[in-house]
Amino acid sequence: MKNPNDGFLKGRIRSIKFAVKGMWLLITTEDSIKAQLTFALIAVFLGFCFNISATEWIVQVLAIGVVLVAEALNTAIEKVADFIHPNYHKKIGFIKDIAAGAPAFAALVSLIIAGVIYLPKIIAIL
Repeated sequence: MKNPNDGFLKGRIRSIKFAVKGMWLLITTEDSIKAQLTFALIAVFLGFCFNISATEWIVQVLAIGVVLVAEALNTAIEKVADFIHPNYHKKIGFIKDIAAGAPAFAALVSLIIAGVIYLPKIIAIL
């Protein structure tokens, strides 16, 4: 919550603290984020192993970021839905299923990007 007594700089620092706290909560409590971070670390490791170009690094990092953002937003939507209606409800289930589609789309696109980056390098080795 914004403190009306905070100046611009103090307000930005508070915002950064909340953002870091949110990232920490995601990393320490959500299995989906842990799984995506594991895949991200594998992709970074492969990037170093295959010496990918700067452009490929940019695309890979953006893909990783989009997946993590989608997972975070999906988690937030699920937490709000569970807070509003803790018991099973058909409409809440529908909303949560749609929200789960976002990281699924992002993960699918990131797999395609990984294929574009790494398959030619793997084929060249074989």
